Amino acid sequence: MTHREILEALSGLLLGLFVAVLSSTIVSNALPTILNDLHGGESAYTWVITAALLSLTASTPIWGKLSDLVSKKLLVQLALVIYIVSSTLAGLSQNTSELIACRVLQGLGAGGVVALGQICLAAMVPPRERGRYSGYFGAVFALATIGGPLIGGVIVDTGWLGWRWCFYVGIPFSVIAIIVLQRTLHLPVVKRKAKIDYLGAVLVAGAVSLLMVWVTLAGKNYAWGSWQTVAMVGGGLLLAALFVLTERRAAEPIMPLTLFRHRTVSLAAVASAFVGIGMYGATTFLSQYFQLAKEKTPTMAGIMTLPMILGLAVSSAVAGRMITKYGKWKAYLVAGTFLLALGFLLLGTARADTSYGLLSLYMAATGVGLGLTSQNLVLAVQNTVTAKELGTASSTVTFFRTMGGAMGVSALGALLGTRVTHYLTQNLAAAHIPPAGAAALGGGDLPDLHTLPAPLVPLVTDAFGHGIGTVFLVAAPFAAVAFLVVLLIREVPLRTAATPAATPAPAEAQPVGESA
Repeated sequence: MTHREILEALSGLLLGLFVAVLSSTIVSNALPTILNDLHGGESAYTWVITAALLSLTASTPIWGKLSDLVSKKLLVQLALVIYIVSSTLAGLSQNTSELIACRVLQGLGAGGVVALGQICLAAMVPPRERGRYSGYFGAVFALATIGGPLIGGVIVDTGWLGWRWCFYVGIPFSVIAIIVLQRTLHLPVVKRKAKIDYLGAVLVAGAVSLLMVWVTLAGKNYAWGSWQTVAMVGGGLLLAALFVLTERRAAEPIMPLTLFRHRTVSLAAVASAFVGIGMYGATTFLSQYFQLAKEKTPTMAGIMTLPMILGLAVSSAVAGRMITKYGKWKAYLVAGTFLLALGFLLLGTARADTSYGLLSLYMAATGVGLGLTSQNLVLAVQNTVTAKELGTASSTVTFFRTMGGAMGVSALGALLGTRVTHYLTQNLAAAHIPPAGAAALGGGDLPDLHTLPAPLVPLVTDAFGHGIGTVFLVAAPFAAVAFLVVLLIREVPLRTAATPAATPAPAEAQPVGESA
């Protein structure tokens, strides 16, 4: 394919990616307003985010396996149709339970679009040239991340629109993407009977779900050392063990265990899980910080995160071109994970009165770190596996990234709830305000700062500023682990052919083309 033909084919994929990313970022700044209207609290805030991530996580391996068996083009269009239906239903939600259920369905569609975009790119472009086009994916991701909070903020700040349009606004883009893909995306269709490992999909979804429910509720609804913890953690580990046994026997496993014989795949999967915490945690909690600690409108909250997003966009585009030029990628992963850990460590010092100048530097470091790692981990894996494993391997990395994001946001959200309560209790006691005087906070609901009594506002903003700073401080060690894992990955120069020959990995787990 010529450069022009590739760009034409990618246009629909990039538009679909924009829609998929928009589905999560557009609600980040709008959620305080949405949950005030639907009477949801901090737990609902977390689950509106993580419900979509959970279904995206569980469905990603299935989309990847299907892409190795049937038409990739048809699958992308199907994922966009699911997104259209789920977005319509989400906009009609009357309570938080309905909204969370619709977000689960939305995650299914978004998971297909995100996973299949990289898979289709890999089917069209050899690894040596792929960095150039991966930069486009990074730029679109950044654009959606920039545009999402801003669009969501403008929508909720515009009275005649209302927050429901946060879900409706992506529908026209999805329709356009379907039409563009029909006209421009032409890939070979694998004609063989699909044998989908549905049992494996159910088991991995159940394992992740149980662990997510545990980290969300532990320490608040029950003690960390309670029988509920034993039941949920034990059940999650049991389902994970059954998943491994199922994958060993399945005819077409959604996550072939032989993939992990490749050193690069195993290490990239672990690193992706920890990077996912940063990718999804940063946008989720920065939105709360600017609205509930800095008293900014949703629109301004989106604008104030621009240093992070611009850092992500520029670093992703520059790294993609440099990787294409020189064929080397490991240095960018090392630098990216280091900057991600540093950015979180610095954000951990944030408080309600921290200057925006310092916050901009902290966010920029975090954004550059994300831009250098998220796409390039997928590229490293695609450079390792055979053509038959391409879709499954790509989706496996995405699976671990979204699983890390889902688990991380859920756990950090639970931590935020307890920390905010702790700091707010301290602030009330220091101000000699009895607990009954805090009734205006609305119990477990997210506070609406504009309706609170004036004496309570600085106490609440201080509690959220301190609590969110603690969340970032706790997230920093996870990024540091990703840095250490990336150091262990062996760099293999990018191939100039689309995929290596379908040669099985040797018994000692040395992948094709990878030196000892």
